[in-house]
Amino acid sequence: MSTDNPADDARLSPASVDEPTFQNGRADGAADEDAPPVPNSKSSPSAVQPKVEIEDLDFWYDNGDTHALQGISMDIAPHQVTALIGPSGCGKSTLLRCVNRMNELIENTVLEGGIHVDGQDIYAEDTDPVMVRRRVGMVFQEPNPFPKTIYKNVAWGAEVNGYTGDMDALVERSLRQAALWDEVKDQLHSSAYNLSGGQQQRLCIARTLAVHPDVVLMDEPASALDPIATSKVEETITELKQDYTIVIVTHNMQQASRISDETAFLYMGRLVEMNPTDELFTRPEKDRTEAYVTGRFG
Repeated sequence: MSTDNPADDARLSPASVDEPTFQNGRADGAADEDAPPVPNSKSSPSAVQPKVEIEDLDFWYDNGDTHALQGISMDIAPHQVTALIGPSGCGKSTLLRCVNRMNELIENTVLEGGIHVDGQDIYAEDTDPVMVRRRVGMVFQEPNPFPKTIYKNVAWGAEVNGYTGDMDALVERSLRQAALWDEVKDQLHSSAYNLSGGQQQRLCIARTLAVHPDVVLMDEPASALDPIATSKVEETITELKQDYTIVIVTHNMQQASRISDETAFLYMGRLVEMNPTDELFTRPEKDRTEAYVTGRFG
């Protein structure tokens, strides 16, 4: 089912950039099987225990006809922002959706490999996917508030999950965390559709936070927003990492450099390089990474 030949992919690679050599799902560019692991490898005894561990992950659409992810292995550190970058079609959003089992809602998909959150195998037979999605929340590209009041949008998830605490306090806390409280505190019972696009997106972030997730996934959360709203969302993301682990997909490399602590570069369904953001953008290890971040393709 799997293929190790990127040339089989319908997307064409830039002729000016040499194909990297892939070993064990990592683009380490070395022929030596004993080459040192990439910096985020679990081999270092002093490394912080990762929040999310992705191990040799493969994913197919169309009953195996479209090999979207190939041998992905990475560790995502807690209380950091990790950015996934790469050209369109490289597998960023597919990888993101694997982390909370959202891809299972798509018919005719196949997944192999493992994903652990806090050491728990989220694809184990006895793991409830609904519980996974509570622990690993998702904010989508387009703001998608419910046709309810601002208050009800935030409270909805908690109500569905049987929350019995102080709902007013929960709503306020969630809106404060999303940097929206001061803007909406006097209109909590008006329609969420009355908010601007940027406010709606922060409302969706508040709605995600209200169910107390451990990890928050964001799929290009500012791509549909104006620069001022984008700045607000970026400030919110930076503040949220104190309490949550954030993984964000972005096409905006300037955004990745501004808000992320680590960046992973994907290309044609493979992980090419993952390093601290300042290092990846200024001193990339791989030629293909340098070509992408300097605009030679993408």
